[in-house]
Amino acid sequence: MVPAIYLVGALAIGFLLGYWQRRVVDRRNFQNTGEQLVASALQQHFQTAEYHLLNHITLRDVLGTTQIDHILVSKFGVFVIETKKYTGWIFANADHATWTQATYNDKYKFQNPIHQNYRHVKAVRALLDFVPADAIQSAVVFVGDAEFKTEMPSGVFTLPQFVDHVRCCKTEVLSSNRLQFCVGRLETARLAVTSQTDLQHVESLRRRHGQKK
Repeated sequence: MVPAIYLVGALAIGFLLGYWQRRVVDRRNFQNTGEQLVASALQQHFQTAEYHLLNHITLRDVLGTTQIDHILVSKFGVFVIETKKYTGWIFANADHATWTQATYNDKYKFQNPIHQNYRHVKAVRALLDFVPADAIQSAVVFVGDAEFKTEMPSGVFTLPQFVDHVRCCKTEVLSSNRLQFCVGRLETARLAVTSQTDLQHVESLRRRHGQKK
């Protein structure tokens, strides 16, 4: 059980750092077009005190750093969101290491975003260790005009589908105090949002995988 003094402190941290979040973290120069679309839609549809959106979060973990596009903290669960913006056809299988994008003149393999987001979820679960693990959900959100030519795996959504999914989550799993404590802990743990942070993250990935995000 989280001591009351920490909950009070989290409320103050959540408010102050949440203000910084809105002023700094949502700056468009730190988001690509797909991330901007997702952030704007979530801000539009989930404006009440039951929801708090964080964008472009870089956390430290055992392998270095992990960069998360969005975390939507709500009384109904914590949604760890990986955004993808593609055109063409998408061929996907939840168990495969890579998926395929097909356009008129080319095919391109990319990392299975479910696997990619699993590490993000693990980092958030480790940080929010007082939240039930199943209350912290992975969500891969596709924006753009890509069309899935295979069945869309569980946990993968178009942007309208994801908005509907969040709206349908009505079972309360976090109190207002716990929600603010989550926000305060995430804000305290995240690395400063700078271009240098991004460069350090990319270098960390190159050392481990020889790949970007």
